[in-house]
Amino acid sequence: MQSAAKWKTAITKIEPNKIQIRGYRVDELMGRVSFPQAIYLILKGDLPSENVGKLIDAMLVSSIDHGASPLSTLAAINIASSGAPLNAALAGGILAISKYHGGAIENCMRELLVIKKLKDDENFTTREAVEEFLSLYREQKKRVSGFGHRIHTSDPRTQKLFQLAQELGIAGEFVEIAKTVEELLEKSVGRKLPINVDGAIAALLCELQFPPELANAFFIMSRLPGLVAHIYEEYTRYKPMRVIHPTEWEYDGPKERRLELT
Repeated sequence: MQSAAKWKTAITKIEPNKIQIRGYRVDELMGRVSFPQAIYLILKGDLPSENVGKLIDAMLVSSIDHGASPLSTLAAINIASSGAPLNAALAGGILAISKYHGGAIENCMRELLVIKKLKDDENFTTREAVEEFLSLYREQKKRVSGFGHRIHTSDPRTQKLFQLAQELGIAGEFVEIAKTVEELLEKSVGRKLPINVDGAIAALLCELQFPPELANAFFIMSRLPGLVAHIYEEYTRYKPMRVIHPTEWEYDGPKERRLELT
């Protein structure tokens, strides 16, 4: 009897005493390639430049946590308070990352790509393409993803990411498009809707030619350590089954401190 054809994967090859990630031995990658570079490798198939690795590193740090109020954090700590194990609480937190929380990166990428296509197809300037796009969105009463924040009037993470992208030679057309959207949105709605960290990451993932389908994975990978920290704090600091109010909390950790460079 003929055996069924084997299905294929191009990601990892496993042999006795050998593990190859996209063709590279994992023991050769260890200690020589950063985790962000390894993420790029496993997702895109090739090792990135050092500069791209640095930018992805900054992107992952940028969204590592945002306090105890985000829905993913609240979901995770409520599940942890029930006595569920870490993997269950973590899964609950991840499942709360969706359209309205953490999910704006993919939508924003798609919108930036639409603007880029308008610019190329119609031979528009960046400003003309953005104006056309915003006009269409106003007609359809749609909201542009990746702009505005409930707390920050100028997202410090966006500023730093764009600064790094410029210094590393990665900032290009999509960063320009995002900044133009921010400028024209303010004129359109009469108030500033700053590029938030989701919008910044979206622009940079476009610069790095990642597909939008992978966009929200970057938020999930970034936020995982923060969720783990909140879950562990819940286990070790509070009694089970407590009432967790979404806004009635305060920070009591270390005071602000500056990073000392060596």
